[in-house]
Amino acid sequence: MKLNADKWFTEVYSDDGCALSLEFSEKLHEEQTGWQKLEIYQTTGFGRLMLLDGCIMLTDRDNFIYHEMMTHPVLCSHPDPKRVLIIGGGDCGCLREVLKHKGIKHVHQVDLDERVTWASEKYFPDLCESNNDERAIFSFTDGVAFVEQAEAGSYDVIIVDSVDPVGQAARLYSEDFYRACFNALSEKGIMIAQSESPLFHKSLIESMQSRMAGVGYNDISSLFFPQCTYPSGWWSASMAFKDGKPSEFRKVDIETKYYNNDIHQAAQAVPQFMRNSD
Repeated sequence: MKLNADKWFTEVYSDDGCALSLEFSEKLHEEQTGWQKLEIYQTTGFGRLMLLDGCIMLTDRDNFIYHEMMTHPVLCSHPDPKRVLIIGGGDCGCLREVLKHKGIKHVHQVDLDERVTWASEKYFPDLCESNNDERAIFSFTDGVAFVEQAEAGSYDVIIVDSVDPVGQAARLYSEDFYRACFNALSEKGIMIAQSESPLFHKSLIESMQSRMAGVGYNDISSLFFPQCTYPSGWWSASMAFKDGKPSEFRKVDIETKYYNNDIHQAAQAVPQFMRNSD
């Protein structure tokens, strides 16, 4: 079967010899922001689709898995999270999930590109339904510099909702950045960062976690979850604990589509091929 290029968007993963295609009916928006190319499509099977520099960022159909797994496991692993920093996350999906936790006092979202949030508010309003919450604070600036200048112990949880480690975003995977996050965390603080596909990017996960350990985090664990529109359809996040790993997690009653107490535990089961690298 040959795909009609006028009706299908294809993201090619050249390093791994495969690709993902989504059929679309209409291009809704395209612009070159000050930082990247931003596109929005209406697809036939996955709702609306956001691309940044030609890479899939989110779709209506499956974004809830990523946003829930980047937020609820880390928040439920902290004994009493009140102050949260989100680096990146311009689509506001993580912000929405964080604000489901009633004990949160404030969430500061720091993203470089304000146009991503503008597009999300226009084309993905469900993700932005909590943007007017009085606990939400927005800054459109360099996240690395922001963390470096943060007061020590300012945040209980730091969520790094970043794009792939290329260009400006590569600094979000550096040892210096992880050290700055460590300093900005409170005594029981936890950092979580998306860490790509365990199948395609195993070496990246290992290098990220090695750098986290190198700056002083006492324990680091991985979360694994499906994400069908990301490379390989299998994704991960890495949690780094400033002062040890909790023996149990807080169970909370919040509305979710994917995350629950069983998923919290199951997502931390490590595949054997990842254990073999120890």
